[in-house]
Amino acid sequence: MRVAIPSETDAGLDSPRSGHFGHTPFFTIVTVEDGAVTSVETVANVDHDAVGCGGVIDFALGLDLDAIVVVGMGRPPFMRFTQGGIAVLADATASTVGDVVAKLIAGKVPRMDSDAVCAH
Repeated sequence: MRVAIPSETDAGLDSPRSGHFGHTPFFTIVTVEDGAVTSVETVANVDHDAVGCGGVIDFALGLDLDAIVVVGMGRPPFMRFTQGGIAVLADATASTVGDVVAKLIAGKVPRMDSDAVCAH
């Protein structure tokens, strides 16, 4: 599984996770196979102010992802990701990308319910 986690820095698994995917400076992309991390890469996000949320979504959709783990997400991006075949997972407690990945491997990061999307 190839999963993106919005992150504040480009420090890989040690990066603090970002609470807002649209304004995140980076996406840390982690590949997990058979319960183990097989690769970690960091990509700079596009500038939200220049392209808006739609541009960030388009950028993320082009990263060949299976899932994205977010703290929260509004309905329009949630719908675009799910319609684009990317699972939207939710976790609001892990503080670093590595913590998110550990919870993901342990099966403790659920899919975001469409009723839980943000209203902004």
